[in-house]
Amino acid sequence: MTVVSQVEQPPTTQLVIEPTRGWAVLKLRELWEYRELLYFLVWRDVKVRYKQTALGVAWIVLQPLVATLIFTVVFGQLAKMPSGNLPYPLFAFAALLPWNYFAGALTRSGTSLVNNANLITKIYFPRLVIPLAGVINGLVDFGISLIVLVGLMIYYGVVPGLAIITLPLFLLLAIGTALGVSLWLSALAVQYRDVNHLLPFLSQVWMYATPVVYPASLFPERWRPLLGLNPMAGVVEGFRWALTGSGDAPGPMLLVSVVVVVVLVVSGLIFFRNTERTFADVV
Repeated sequence: MTVVSQVEQPPTTQLVIEPTRGWAVLKLRELWEYRELLYFLVWRDVKVRYKQTALGVAWIVLQPLVATLIFTVVFGQLAKMPSGNLPYPLFAFAALLPWNYFAGALTRSGTSLVNNANLITKIYFPRLVIPLAGVINGLVDFGISLIVLVGLMIYYGVVPGLAIITLPLFLLLAIGTALGVSLWLSALAVQYRDVNHLLPFLSQVWMYATPVVYPASLFPERWRPLLGLNPMAGVVEGFRWALTGSGDAPGPMLLVSVVVVVVLVVSGLIFFRNTERTFADVV
């Protein structure tokens, strides 16, 4: 007689994978876990940018100084552009400081995904690390240029007031502007290589749409808040005011710029995350 014993089977476990919802889709915690990779990319880009150059990091100082000299001759001497109570070289350099940071971050980050195609197609990591590295490494150039600006302020005898404590806020606004625009452009550049040709033209047009070589006071006061739709207008005017005390404190124009930057960053993050799943296939 055969006895068949029944063995109880352990309950089966089902793993259900569901798409993330809400803010979790941005995976910002995952970005923090890859912070060492971000540090490596930032340091790599800084070293490569000035490797095997005759002047090295002196380019960081030379470029804004030459631009300031040209603007002083063309707009300060020939066009007689008003500069408030500031010498025109200081007026222009204070604006070029945040603008050069923004333009450099835009150039590096806008094509960063395409330039790092080999890295993207080989290993997994949050793709957001790549354009973010392009935005962060420009802060090295910014810090060195800021030292030059301090030297100019000492030369012209300009002493900053209490408004100087707001400078980090305007720097944060510049970083947010660069990041928001870079997220859109870098993701679009994977699909459309026209972005490579667009970036130099966009930077040039954007600069003249920003009060770099002219003051925002040239516009009627009732229309001035509309300048804030260009967030770099609020950044540039804020830098001048914080560093030199020139002009009025940016009010409504700055508020408009802050709203635009928030929209740019949030929409850029969402668009980037929604398209990054195709980067490795397309790039």
